[in-house]
Amino acid sequence: MSLQKLMDDEVINDRSGEILKHQMIQLSTSMPLMDPANFLWACMGDPVTNQIVFDFAILEGKDAAEAADHIICNSSMELEPGAFTLFPKMLPIGPLLATNNVTRQVGHLWKEDSTCLRWLDQQPVCSVIYVAFRSITIFDQLQFEELALGLEDTKMPFLWVVRPGPNGNMDHVYPSGYLDRIGSRGKILSWAPQQEVLNHPSVDCFMSHCGWNSTMEGVSNGVPFVCWPYFADQFFNKTYICDIWKTGVGLNKDETGIVTRGEIKSKVEQLVNNDIHKANALKKKEKLTDCLRGGNSSNKNLNKFIDWLKEG
Repeated sequence: MSLQKLMDDEVINDRSGEILKHQMIQLSTSMPLMDPANFLWACMGDPVTNQIVFDFAILEGKDAAEAADHIICNSSMELEPGAFTLFPKMLPIGPLLATNNVTRQVGHLWKEDSTCLRWLDQQPVCSVIYVAFRSITIFDQLQFEELALGLEDTKMPFLWVVRPGPNGNMDHVYPSGYLDRIGSRGKILSWAPQQEVLNHPSVDCFMSHCGWNSTMEGVSNGVPFVCWPYFADQFFNKTYICDIWKTGVGLNKDETGIVTRGEIKSKVEQLVNNDIHKANALKKKEKLTDCLRGGNSSNKNLNKFIDWLKEG
């Protein structure tokens, strides 16, 4: 919805979307800074794919947004007031969570392993690191080992979602003796019922790639974040979590591009030993829940949309 402005301001090329200004920008003074290098079409990996995605954004996304009477989205005025002030056509009706009426998640391609809930039942309240990067984040072997060893070094219980590769087998190898050392302190599985996990009293923090669905689920459950963004909007979501809402901390890469085990241990300790992040997360949960109550912002927007449909 801001592509034309980005072209007019010569932030991007109007034909290819190539980044022309390599500096942080703001769409409005009420919105956080963003890095154009993280725009979706600029980080696909090669110029041909970048062009295809940019053309789609121009021809499909931009035109559709302009033609639409309303755009409903899974967010709330509480989370992004600046964005919805800038784009009044957008109606935030969230949080919308991927559950049905018996709190079971729906819409996932991988089978969930609910044994982790019994394991969580055996852990102390607010003691577990939940680690999940969902469906598209990719680690090489070195980064996988550093993550494994970093979790081990925290000395905390952890629930870690490690997806198998396309052939159903593990793409990575655990450090020598790792599974024996962590024993029952670590629970490793291929897919978790995330909404139920984040709602569990044993979970203390959420190490996440900061995709929007995961962000909404974490915020809705009052869980503070250890942020490890990988792609596109995840970096902007991290900005909200760490700098605007102040409900999490971010992981930094070293000079070789690796998030080291020491960085992981340090940031987890920083988060769990600071009650401010937890308090902010609980306050944000309360305010976000309030948006859904009758007469409040998300509830009013949903009713507004329903009334518009009935009039049509």
